[in-house]
Amino acid sequence: MLLAVLAAALLVVGNSCAPRETRGDRAPAVPAAAPEPAPDRDGDGRTPQAGTGQAGDAGAAGTSGAPGARGGGEAFPGFDLAPLVQGLREPLYVTHAGDGSGRLFIVERRGTVRIWRDGRLLPEPFADLGPLVATGGPEQGLLSIAFHPDFARNGRVFASYTDRDGHSVVARYRVRADDPDRLDPGSAEMVLRVEQPYANHNGGLILFGPDGYLYVGLGDGGWAGDPHGHGQNRNTLLGALLRLDVDGERGYAIPADNPFARGGGRPEIWAFGLRNPWRFSFDRETGDLYIGDVGQDAREEIDFQPAGDRGGRNYGWSVWEGTRRFRPDREPVSEVTFPVAEYDNLEDGCAVTGGYVYRGQAVPALRGVYVFGDFCSGTIWGLRRGGDGRWRKAELLRTDLRIASFGEDEAGELYVVDYRGAVYRFVPGPRQLPPDLAAPLGHHVPDSLHGA
Repeated sequence: MLLAVLAAALLVVGNSCAPRETRGDRAPAVPAAAPEPAPDRDGDGRTPQAGTGQAGDAGAAGTSGAPGARGGGEAFPGFDLAPLVQGLREPLYVTHAGDGSGRLFIVERRGTVRIWRDGRLLPEPFADLGPLVATGGPEQGLLSIAFHPDFARNGRVFASYTDRDGHSVVARYRVRADDPDRLDPGSAEMVLRVEQPYANHNGGLILFGPDGYLYVGLGDGGWAGDPHGHGQNRNTLLGALLRLDVDGERGYAIPADNPFARGGGRPEIWAFGLRNPWRFSFDRETGDLYIGDVGQDAREEIDFQPAGDRGGRNYGWSVWEGTRRFRPDREPVSEVTFPVAEYDNLEDGCAVTGGYVYRGQAVPALRGVYVFGDFCSGTIWGLRRGGDGRWRKAELLRTDLRIASFGEDEAGELYVVDYRGAVYRFVPGPRQLPPDLAAPLGHHVPDSLHGA
């Protein structure tokens, strides 16, 4: 998430990064009601317009300016967006339990988790952690949940939230024995607590990797420009992606193959040099890791780690912001891995929202494409790596959504979370995959360079 307006001077900066005027096809605008502070994932006062409300026309395919649906039930060869559920309150994340139930779990920032099942939103929440959660800043709140890979047997659920003191917490829970649709609040156990110096750049996503370990994304702690130098400090958990063994009954253990398990940095760290890794994901087919890292003033980036990597990669912040040198007065502590894709956050948006490689069956056109977006502009892009190892990014569609997250269901179908109160899903439709995603790839961003 991004930080709300804190001073009138910062409002000027925020206005300069407001979403652009509509250009090309967009999803329908979401009517705002009872405006509240908007997420500001760059943490520097660049605050997009926002509010609570309901998603747009449920009778449309989620986009405007596209050809209408074909008659007679003829299948579309392309893709589109369609609304799934409306009337949510500041939703941030959607995930599944991996238990064959078909349920979707929607995380709302103020502490509740809602269940979507059998085509409807259940009236009672799966969880209500509101009394535990600080929500004073839009980057604070209940930020994500993760179901243990063996959830169907052990009933374990993990939650990532900002506590009442403003610090980052990962806690372990169990589902109620008498009701699989309710979390047992009395089962709470603290797994990890990380002190935050500021209310922004909290990161907050937790998810299990294909190796069964829990990955925890933490930003550099704020405020702006990494004033404490956390990005290049391997002795802090801030500005890093952590990898934890949470299979024990208490706390966590360090996986023996973590890159700093034997020294050289905090043993929990899997990767570092990150500013605010708001959303990251693993390709469920290959195991590759994609990280959407929110930029400062110039670059939004997608970082990559191939499956089988030994970890310990340095993604450059705050010496580098993407491929732009941010702090000439600092040097990276190790070789820098540069992003595989980036964009200008003054032209194309202001806060990247990392997504997923589509591996579902409903929309064959998107299969193998990494889909991600921008919170402020609502633009959604695709990214694909060619056989020659080079990457190409292309625009998929423009929307008026405030894209807080993407999400997958158990079958690998892809969803988009609109912070203003709705969840959309990718469906077959008239939109065609841009030729650039299948064309021979040209320009190559270096995968790894020394950042001196």
